Amino acid sequence: MKKFEISSKVATGDPWAIFTCNHSIGPEDTISFGTVEQARNAPLVQQLFYLPFVKSVKIRLNELSVERFDILEWHEVESEVCQQIEDYLNQGGIVIKSDEFVKSKVPITIYAESTPNPKAMKFVANKPLVEHTLEFKSEDQAINAPLVQKLFIFSHVQEVFLDSNYISIQSKEDWNQNFTEIREFIRDYLQTNQPIISGDLLDEVILSDKHQANLTETEKQIVEVLDNYVRPAVAADGGNIAFDSYDEQKKLLNLILQGACSGCPSSTFTLKMGIENMMKQMLPGKVDQVIAING
Repeated sequence: MKKFEISSKVATGDPWAIFTCNHSIGPEDTISFGTVEQARNAPLVQQLFYLPFVKSVKIRLNELSVERFDILEWHEVESEVCQQIEDYLNQGGIVIKSDEFVKSKVPITIYAESTPNPKAMKFVANKPLVEHTLEFKSEDQAINAPLVQKLFIFSHVQEVFLDSNYISIQSKEDWNQNFTEIREFIRDYLQTNQPIISGDLLDEVILSDKHQANLTETEKQIVEVLDNYVRPAVAADGGNIAFDSYDEQKKLLNLILQGACSGCPSSTFTLKMGIENMMKQMLPGKVDQVIAING
């Protein structure tokens, strides 16, 4: 009989915790649950939703990703959740009713959207892809991202950016000739349940998150403004604007343009008339100038 053991991983301040099992307990394709009703065919996930701080759950292979509400921090309950999952599995609890899951699987669909950047096209999926934004400037950088590596096989692909449910791709050529082929490739790849990223890349992201936890109070305020007001707007156009550094003496904010924002003709206007003005209004006396280090 299998003995299940659960370990956990969470970055300070991150609402998501990852609980890893020493045996595979889920399907190859990620399944996401936002309510206890959605988890009616996943008894283990239902048990987790009975915990008052659980907001959403994702399951794939040997990992359970659990998002918490802001009523507490993970360090207060992390070990108890590990123990609860471990006990449930070792007592023979069912994770997913596989027959019901197979019946309810939704075919993968991908639709393409143009962006303000004529070199960038946004490919949106009807399923979650990644939990963190990821940017790849070359095939060498994508060693732990199998899907991205295959996209770089297309000679016209220059850069690839991944966000929650979409992929932004910058092309060296006119998109009118290429987007259908790329769209069909992404759809077929996802339909076969192949991995998008590997665990090694996820470890790198978690280390980056820990670095973000060491920001000064002003830097945290800047990141909060970016996350709440800037990121949703630019994500709609297939891009991201990320915090790089802040010079308190010069009141200078350095940002990184990613995805469709990188190389976009309107990025300078967005930085100066949009983000710089917003920072001056929301953080008076703290930011005088905003620049993109790769703009």
